Amino acid sequence: MTTRRQCLLAAVPTAASTGVAGFAPRSRPQRLTVAAYPLIDQILHETLPAWRQRHPGIAVDVVSKQYSDHHTAMTTALSTSGHLPDVIALEASFLGRYALGAGLEDLTQPPYNAESLRSAFVPFAFDQGRNRQGAVVALPTDIGPGTLLYRHDLLERAGVQVQELTASWESYVAAGVRIKKATGAYLLGHAQTLKDIITRGSVKAGDGLYFDSQQRVQVRSPRFVRAFELARQLRRQGLDGRMEAWTGDWAEGLKRGLLATELSGAWMVGQLANWVAPNTRGLWRVAQLPENTFVAYGGTYYAIPRRAKPENKALAWSLIQDLTLNRNRQLQSFRSQDAFPALLSAHEDPFFDEPLPFLGGQRARLIWRDAARRITAAKLHKQNRFADEVIKGELDNVLAFGKDIRQSLADAEDVLALRATR
Repeated sequence: MTTRRQCLLAAVPTAASTGVAGFAPRSRPQRLTVAAYPLIDQILHETLPAWRQRHPGIAVDVVSKQYSDHHTAMTTALSTSGHLPDVIALEASFLGRYALGAGLEDLTQPPYNAESLRSAFVPFAFDQGRNRQGAVVALPTDIGPGTLLYRHDLLERAGVQVQELTASWESYVAAGVRIKKATGAYLLGHAQTLKDIITRGSVKAGDGLYFDSQQRVQVRSPRFVRAFELARQLRRQGLDGRMEAWTGDWAEGLKRGLLATELSGAWMVGQLANWVAPNTRGLWRVAQLPENTFVAYGGTYYAIPRRAKPENKALAWSLIQDLTLNRNRQLQSFRSQDAFPALLSAHEDPFFDEPLPFLGGQRARLIWRDAARRITAAKLHKQNRFADEVIKGELDNVLAFGKDIRQSLADAEDVLALRATR
């Protein structure tokens, strides 16, 4: 694999020259446009100096918009074929919206032959970049293995062992009762977070999160019923602080020890250490999610618009290869931006064995590496983000107004069934 990857990277300058089979010929000077969003734009700026050395005379414009604005702009650009960039960065939760249309280049076909790269990546991440026909339309660069973060000091005060948090989701909630009684801390910021993890953690192979392989709505299945029931139990026992993630109240709760745990991606440790709660250094630890639930929590992909300038596609592909297949680049992004590598060879670096001071010296990257390799890909669907909002709204109805769970899920099914075929 190392030899093959090095050959691919060594071939990049040739692929970007004046004529390679499958790519349109070009003439210098040339300008490449990459559309991205914050943090990813920083990784691009870190990557480009070395890339430009191999492609002298090529100008690269990184067009960065805020996260939501970027994805909205890309939706418009792909649907109208206007102002298309040569390379698009896409967050994993938006893949369904783009991958199932016809706007992205099929990287399975020559001259890309992306299928030959599958063994280089964490399996779920590579497969998540496929469309409904099985074609690869985006390559992964970073992933977010799900993890349980917990306040070591609060568990000690409550006499709770971490195994009580992780044995099952029911024991996680039960441990929260003891933690709240002993310390006054909430178990979790918001019950919605618990629902999100449980519904994502038991998707059958070949199915999607909300729709099965036959496009049938799955929100009345046992995993949704259980997720709603446990979220309601959390709320009724006063174990969630009703703090939406990324709000001021949520950040303050993490700073002041008002939240005993957080369910998120591995990248959250960096957010806590560098921005949200740096004063809590040494107090946090991580573990696998309860019941060994292995889920992805975000990630980044690169794609080429199908109707982008043909003469730029060789350069676009060479840049994507550098961003995704270059081991040193992946590790540098991990060090600087907490971008957990999708590239398997990067996982063997000694960096993964290093203790994390913010986590009291815990070698947490080894835990995340194990989780990353055990996540399974869920089938994409273009209505996933709409379904997220529908299910979120129905859980709010259960938590705030006492709506019957099975009725809420039945109502959600009716709404989603109408949208499934659009």
